[in-house]
Amino acid sequence: MKMYLLSLGAGLLVGVIYSLLNVRSPAPPVIALVGLLGILIGEQSVPLLKRIFAGEPINVSWFNRQCMPHVFGHLPGAQTTTGKAIDETARDERA
Repeated sequence: MKMYLLSLGAGLLVGVIYSLLNVRSPAPPVIALVGLLGILIGEQSVPLLKRIFAGEPINVSWFNRQCMPHVFGHLPGAQTTTGKAIDETARDERA
């Protein structure tokens, strides 16, 4: 959760600086977010295509393990595959 709050704080700080300088954000927010989603999906298409061309099966467990964390990250309160909650402080210290 700490990383989410830091990210939000950084965004607010940049927004305040933009406002003080009378600068508009470089892109409309919705268009920027759609572009970021495209980047995330595009990053995951390469491993997916490699696996397809290698003739390896694409199953839900592989997709959930390989692609979903890269697109959505570890959401607050998320469970690991062992069913235990992810310890935010331990994960933040490893990063």
